[in-house]
Amino acid sequence: MKETYLFDYVNENEFHKLERSLKKYNMLAYKKLHFDYYPKLKEGNFLGEIVSTNKENNTVSYELKLPTDTMFAKVHGEIKLQYLVYEKEKTVMLNTLFTQDNILSEGHQSELVTYKGVMVSKEHSDKDMFKINLLNMINHD
Repeated sequence: MKETYLFDYVNENEFHKLERSLKKYNMLAYKKLHFDYYPKLKEGNFLGEIVSTNKENNTVSYELKLPTDTMFAKVHGEIKLQYLVYEKEKTVMLNTLFTQDNILSEGHQSELVTYKGVMVSKEHSDKDMFKINLLNMINHD
């Protein structure tokens, strides 16, 4: 039997909050993460870009871009998973899920509204709606 990697968390409660927010606001990325990427990580197929390596601790840090619709990516940035691999211990340490403007943590704290099918931040809703309107105007031309 092939050895599998175990998952561990830097901050398990915070990570699960971000996962629930991802599930609520971006089901495509959530499904791909749970049903495609997690099984591959457990098998030892590490996905994404190598961000850094630490020879002393024998660790490699990765960033994996999750799939999302183009409008979401243009308004809030790409959704990324940061994780660290401990090769000797056969452990994948899940660090965080994030976007450019960190909408996932905001989405967990309070209910977000949507505008034309894209969620809008409460902190800078005018800016998000402006981006959405601008992108829609560009796409209609």
